[in-house]
Amino acid sequence: MTVPSSENTPDSLPERMSELLVAMVEKLVDDPDSLHVETDSGENSTTFRLYVAPDDLGKVIGKQGRTARSLRTILSAIGSKANHRMQLDVLEDEDDGFEDDEAEDDEPDAGSTPEA
Repeated sequence: MTVPSSENTPDSLPERMSELLVAMVEKLVDDPDSLHVETDSGENSTTFRLYVAPDDLGKVIGKQGRTARSLRTILSAIGSKANHRMQLDVLEDEDDGFEDDEAEDDEPDAGSTPEA
């Protein structure tokens, strides 16, 4: 599949790579709806922050980081051809839908005795 030259501009590269990342990773995770990518683009480099659900983090990283390394390799190969450095950070989605349970520090532990 050949991409028309009008769509192959350096300005569109980060956006297209973001779409590629989502397309690949959504096939790996159980919760593709929580998947999103933020980009930080400079003149010759782009950092992609890939946010996934907490339960899917291990699936995206893979055993010994192999899956994440493969995603980075794909980005690097495409970026080197366009003379554009690309980095990938895989992060846990901060908006996981869980509320923080605040522990009550006022009560002593059941097994501990008060100090005299």
